[in-house]
Amino acid sequence: MFLVTEWHHENKTMIRMNTHNNKSEGSYLRVALLISAVLLLFSGGLIAQKTWTLEDCINYALENNIRVKQSDLDVKAGEVTQLQSKLDYLPSLNGSASHSYGWGRSIDLATYQYVNQQSMQSYFDLSSSLTLFNGFQKLNTLKKSRYDYLASKYNSDKIKNDISLAVAGYYLQILFSRELVSNAREQLDITQQQVDRTRKLVEAGTLAQGSLLDIQAQLANEEVSLVQAQNQLTLANLDLLQLLELQAGTEFSIEVPALSVNKAPELLPVDYIYNAALDVMPEIKSAELNYSSTDRALAIAKGTRSPSLSMNAGIGTNFSDQIRLSNIPTDPGYNETKPFSDQLRDNRSTTLSFRLSIPIFNGYQASSYISQSKLNLLNADYNLQLAKNTLRKNVETAYTDALAAYKSYQARQKSLNSLNESFKYTEQKFDVGMVNALDYNVAKNQLNVAESELLSAKYDFIFKLKVLDFYLGKSLTLADMKEFMND
Repeated sequence: MFLVTEWHHENKTMIRMNTHNNKSEGSYLRVALLISAVLLLFSGGLIAQKTWTLEDCINYALENNIRVKQSDLDVKAGEVTQLQSKLDYLPSLNGSASHSYGWGRSIDLATYQYVNQQSMQSYFDLSSSLTLFNGFQKLNTLKKSRYDYLASKYNSDKIKNDISLAVAGYYLQILFSRELVSNAREQLDITQQQVDRTRKLVEAGTLAQGSLLDIQAQLANEEVSLVQAQNQLTLANLDLLQLLELQAGTEFSIEVPALSVNKAPELLPVDYIYNAALDVMPEIKSAELNYSSTDRALAIAKGTRSPSLSMNAGIGTNFSDQIRLSNIPTDPGYNETKPFSDQLRDNRSTTLSFRLSIPIFNGYQASSYISQSKLNLLNADYNLQLAKNTLRKNVETAYTDALAAYKSYQARQKSLNSLNESFKYTEQKFDVGMVNALDYNVAKNQLNVAESELLSAKYDFIFKLKVLDFYLGKSLTLADMKEFMND
């Protein structure tokens, strides 16, 4: 049986209701419910009336699948991190203000002597700092964030590829299951005709009653086979609906092309497919970017050994109720506090400083940081090689599987042709009583099995070809299968 292995891979209508009274409130609510019902019926009708192609299914899954949406969030988070690493080049600017009260012994800001009295001060400050040099850590951080952002985009593409392959597999599973149902129904009709023919022969006395009972048992078995095939088709539809994030029970129909294998595949050399895959597979690009990101992380670690130079600037002022209009005790202004605005102007101060920091000894933290970064870089290199090796193995396996699937299809086709001829001969002999119902049932069961195996081999072959197209960077579609398929 053809099995699909999953790769491990609003319109919002807002109605504003002005509730002037209970009557208008109820009217608006009824209108809202009516519009909502119409929209639901309309959207459901669109899905039910639409015939989905493979491309439609893939595009819908990429727009609605939760894993894809989560990967898009990771990309946006990487974009924010990259922007922040750019903004880190800007100088910082911070302001502060404070107001305090004091009781008891304190400095008299007018005489700079200690006094015992209540005091009140306000301080205002605006400061800025800028890193001039820190071992190129900011530059390497910017590069690293750029690599991480691009890697997250390729990781998202990898998830989209996995979803696309899974959709293609489930789509082909539905086509396979539909043909199984069709074949099972056709075989059931043939057996029903044979039951009617046998009943007439039994009634005429040509055949024994046992022959009729045996062929009726065959009919019952084929009814079971039909039910099983229908259940398999239902499950295949359910698998695809779930992958598309559609609810079970949604009316859903796909395009059913009449496909038949009519020639041997002319596959490109496996090395050519692998080299092409190296250029287009997002997991390789992601591994390469992760290596580059880890390399920049090592450069950042080495930068911690470098001296750093920073510039700081500030402007501040203050107010105190201890500052008088006059510093002369005999002057009338000695007992009056200097006005707030005058103090802000007169007490203003500006600073500009440069700070050089030289790391000398910090418990070998820098050395440990660098050693760990070197190990991470080596591991990233291994991950890159592992990704390439895994890709090569997958390409080689897919290539071998495609050839084997075609050979299997050829063998199944020959077997079915032989069993068809054998069954026709057995059926003719059964009609004239030369073989019993048991031999007839055995021959028919063999034919049914051969037909199912041929269908399985056909869709297995189609899926393997699509996998090879996937590694070549081609879109997943059945429209380009005319070279191997015909209507």
